[in-house]
Amino acid sequence: MDVRTEAPREVVSEARARAAAGLAERVREAVSSAVLGKDRAVLLLFAALVADQHAIIEDVPGVGKTSLAKALARATGCSFSRIQFTPDLLPGDVTGSLVHEPGRGFRFAPGPLFAQIVLADEINRASPKTQSALLEAMEERQVTVDRETHRLPEPFLVLATKNPLEHEGTFPLPEAQVDRFGVRVTLGYPDGATELRLISGALRRDQAALVEEVMPAAEVSALQEDARRVYLHPDVAGYILALVQASRRHPAVEVGASPRAALALRDLARAAALLAGRTFVRPDDVQEAAQPVLAHRLVLRPEAAARGEEPAAVVRELLERVPVPKGPVA
Repeated sequence: MDVRTEAPREVVSEARARAAAGLAERVREAVSSAVLGKDRAVLLLFAALVADQHAIIEDVPGVGKTSLAKALARATGCSFSRIQFTPDLLPGDVTGSLVHEPGRGFRFAPGPLFAQIVLADEINRASPKTQSALLEAMEERQVTVDRETHRLPEPFLVLATKNPLEHEGTFPLPEAQVDRFGVRVTLGYPDGATELRLISGALRRDQAALVEEVMPAAEVSALQEDARRVYLHPDVAGYILALVQASRRHPAVEVGASPRAALALRDLARAAALLAGRTFVRPDDVQEAAQPVLAHRLVLRPEAAARGEEPAAVVRELLERVPVPKGPVA
């Protein structure tokens, strides 16, 4: 799909863009009260929610992945559900299943997937069959059980956590599922000052449960619609296309970014522009979004991986090589 063929639409108002920027700052403050020193990750995850893009949080244990997901749900007024993925987890444990009630027959009992923000904790510990139960939900916002379709709530965001270091007892995520995670977020270790605050008791163990609601969930849906109306200049759309196509031609890459990745890059750039208080996308919005959108999707050639090359380095090279639009984009 050519991202430049999008039909014109009414542009979001400057007043709505200013309001979105204010909300983004309030969400950052609220979530950062539970997850110290991770402002950039907080804003990126909130932008993913506004962009209507599922996210995977990939990092070592103990850096606040679960707390971040809980705090974001509290701040945005979204219902929250946590699914602990294990090897014995079945698809019905995620989606729900039919249960029999004496005298009333069978009825559908919704599973934990029926929440607005769903934390799929350690997603790669479940079998491929159970992982695939998420595919329909992530793509179509619905689940089908016994040939009956059930709509999921809106907004709907799957946040998956993954430990990149531990491989024993895990299953690789299918490429089709990886591609449905629009954004990858990494947290990293806190800096020394932040970690000292943690050691000194700056946070309670249940701090995420104390985060105050900044907005109702309905406002998240309104922000998603606003983001869709952020203006995308044809030259910026062409820049997105050039980055994606260049990823497919890179000598170290076996499988480059998909058309779905191009759309995710567009949507996250739009959300970032909106949350910065602008009604249009700039090339630097695309550049900021490129790493979290593209890196986890690139599959390197075996010889490149053996040389120690990494997808993140490929994305940085693409950003250096692909010409940036120079003219006005507003």
